[in-house]
Amino acid sequence: MFRFQHIEFLLVLAAIPFMLLLYVLLKRWKNRAMKKIGDPPLVKQLIQGFSSKLFAIKFVLVLIGFSLCGFAVADLVKPIGTQKINRKGIDVMIALDVSNSMLAEDIKPNRLERAKQLVGKLIDKLADDKVGIVVFAGRAYLQMPLTSDHSAAKMYLSSASTDNVPTQGTVINQALKMSYAAFNTKEKKYRAIILISDGEDHDEDAIDVTKRLAEEGVMVNTVGIGSVQGAPIRDKETNEYKKDNNGNTVVSKLNEEELKSIAQTGNGLYQLFSSADEVADNIHRKLKTIGQTTLTGSSFGVYKNYFWYFLLAALIILLIESLVPERVKMNSIKKGLPIIFVITIAPVLIGASKGFSQSAKKEIIKGNEAYKNKQYNEAAASYQKALKKSTGNTTALYNHGNALYKTKKIDDALKAYDNTTKTAQTNNLKQKAYYNGGVVLQSQNKLVECIKAYKNALKLDPNDEQARQNLQRALQQLKKQDQKDKKQDKKDKNKNQDKKDDPKPQPSKISKQDAEEKLKSLLEHEKNLQDKLHKVKSSSTDQPEKDW
Repeated sequence: MFRFQHIEFLLVLAAIPFMLLLYVLLKRWKNRAMKKIGDPPLVKQLIQGFSSKLFAIKFVLVLIGFSLCGFAVADLVKPIGTQKINRKGIDVMIALDVSNSMLAEDIKPNRLERAKQLVGKLIDKLADDKVGIVVFAGRAYLQMPLTSDHSAAKMYLSSASTDNVPTQGTVINQALKMSYAAFNTKEKKYRAIILISDGEDHDEDAIDVTKRLAEEGVMVNTVGIGSVQGAPIRDKETNEYKKDNNGNTVVSKLNEEELKSIAQTGNGLYQLFSSADEVADNIHRKLKTIGQTTLTGSSFGVYKNYFWYFLLAALIILLIESLVPERVKMNSIKKGLPIIFVITIAPVLIGASKGFSQSAKKEIIKGNEAYKNKQYNEAAASYQKALKKSTGNTTALYNHGNALYKTKKIDDALKAYDNTTKTAQTNNLKQKAYYNGGVVLQSQNKLVECIKAYKNALKLDPNDEQARQNLQRALQQLKKQDQKDKKQDKKDKNKNQDKKDDPKPQPSKISKQDAEEKLKSLLEHEKNLQDKLHKVKSSSTDQPEKDW
């Protein structure tokens, strides 16, 4: 199906009514000018050879040429396929516990941060696998569906916190059900779930759910985060340890037995967290025993450009307009120059436009290969070259943003996402750019900007549940931040009110004459003391040799 790559440029066609208005005004002005001359024979002689029909034809040709230029810059394209990457791998859902008990500090800095570190290591090792993330506490939510874009998975992971789920608890059975629902229902094997939790709450249904998953060919692995001795839970808002209804400090302990039972029932491996690298290696080796299937994922769409047809037609029309005279006679030299221009310049322009389009696609393919091999700097460089050769290529622009994010160039990545939203013609690509930009902004704690980005993403795709959940979390974070700022402002105000004004020096009440007399008296007194001291030194016979 044909579509315009830059549909916003079609707005230039709005200038056509104004051009028609100018043409009408010009015709009226000419008629009034001829009437003012007054003498009809003289007027006829002055406009001898002028053709109003030819003038109208020239104007119509200009309008057509202008319209064709507008269609050319809008860049008509037709999808001719997608570049696909085939690889061997499995589908892996990671269920991450984000309940408040994960804030316990028996593992420094706390359980949740170390769990996120482990997930990051796992994602790096699952390079050829599809990965999805489920977060859970009192309820379970799909944080990210299965995807082969591991950079996006890490972006979602960075935003995971205890604020993601408003209901507290540890419902492991819901986390397992949500993970299973994210799998491809047609695939009956090559699937695994990695459950990371302290398993504090006893969940009787978790074992039954695990049995059903095992019957469906899903391996369930578990990782225990925490210690059997347990640790208190620090409240993020008050920075104090949580207490129960009786005023006793809450101590969260690792429920290792339940996690072991789940792993045994799910034909998986249980690991007590000790080192992120060690646990990730053990689980990765266990996942290799499942076997692998062929996974197919599309990288980007390939399009055929038709803008040069409009450009060529516009060039021919405007050249014809230059050949059409307003008068019957025309200099033959003026006829020859446009024809020479068509013969020599037009083929060059057409060839150049095709060359630039093809070379840009080659650079995008080269960048995608580098990105796949985790050579993010090389990928960013290739996408940049593609953008130089085809400035309106939104695929290169969007991919460039992802590569920049991987190289920690946050501001440049945000700029690339912003430009993608401005130039992309499909709502799907715009929505992705808005969403990715929102995730990056939220990770930088720029809450106002990320809220705006999530809202724009939801306008384009109201059914995006992830954008809706992230928006809700951002609004909650912003509300807490505002409340914290108000408390600080109140404290500062009370502190300023308690301060007393510093005492100010009082002006001297002594007159100038009294001051001079006192100074004279002091000088005479000092002179007398010096004379006495001199006499004492002269009469002394026991002078020391050194004075230190």
